Amino acid sequence: MKKRLLAAILAGVMVFSMAGCSGGNDEPAADDNTDAQEEEAGSDEEETEIQVFIAASLNTVMTELAEKYNEEHPNVKITYNADSSGTLLTQIQEGYECDIFFSAAQKQMDDLEADGLMVEGTRANVVNNQVVVVTLKDSGTAVTGLEDIGNAESIALAGGSVPVGKYTRQALVNLGMLPETDDVAAITTQEITEALGGVEISEQDNVSKVLAAVVEGSCEVGTTYYSDTYGYEDDLDILQTVSYDLTGNVIYPIARVVNEEADDAQTAAAEDFLKFILSDEAKEVFASYYFDTNVE
Repeated sequence: MKKRLLAAILAGVMVFSMAGCSGGNDEPAADDNTDAQEEEAGSDEEETEIQVFIAASLNTVMTELAEKYNEEHPNVKITYNADSSGTLLTQIQEGYECDIFFSAAQKQMDDLEADGLMVEGTRANVVNNQVVVVTLKDSGTAVTGLEDIGNAESIALAGGSVPVGKYTRQALVNLGMLPETDDVAAITTQEITEALGGVEISEQDNVSKVLAAVVEGSCEVGTTYYSDTYGYEDDLDILQTVSYDLTGNVIYPIARVVNEEADDAQTAAAEDFLKFILSDEAKEVFASYYFDTNVE
């Protein structure tokens, strides 16, 4: 029996469900009739729950998207597991129940497909992002970007298995600050410390923890995604937006996962929610959270 995700035992899980509203005794207007019909159609759906594994950097935007989806589908409970894409992939490979995987990098999705765990024909690229170097507002740091990041007293950096950590390593290689290698993800934090002259590096296991380390002031600078700065505009200064020439594209792919435990209602809900994430309505929400939706 596959392990089933429960909020009590797995950090980063967020559950979203919205109950339908009942109308008043007054005769509804034409628009209200339309809303009531849509709500009634949604309430006719069989109650079900889907497990959606999302990269940590998607947490905030996916919260809003779940709420929007539940406006018309109140009987579909969406359970999120938010963590680094590498951690999520490992959990899927180990047998945790999952209906949809939304990764922050192509590698993890490639591995999912190679393992035969992806539902064929459901993979799609959703958004692009950019790596940024950030510091606490008015920190007085001497750092201006990756080129002189070694001037910091401390750096928050994601591990190599975390997409933002891999993208940062790739940028440092392309700048000539780290040696060329076949797999930049394998570059250790200690190797980066030595290459940067001994600077203290606090390795984090997902992008949200990198952001928190900078916002809390425990690290002078850090590399995160532009989208993660949403809501922290008054707390952070963006020192550099790292070009795609250095990192490559930061594409987020999504796909349905083979879930042998899912019944027909759960499978149908997963299909429909994936379709919603790829819709024009969802694109507008992604754009409002600083994601680039102009992807192929």
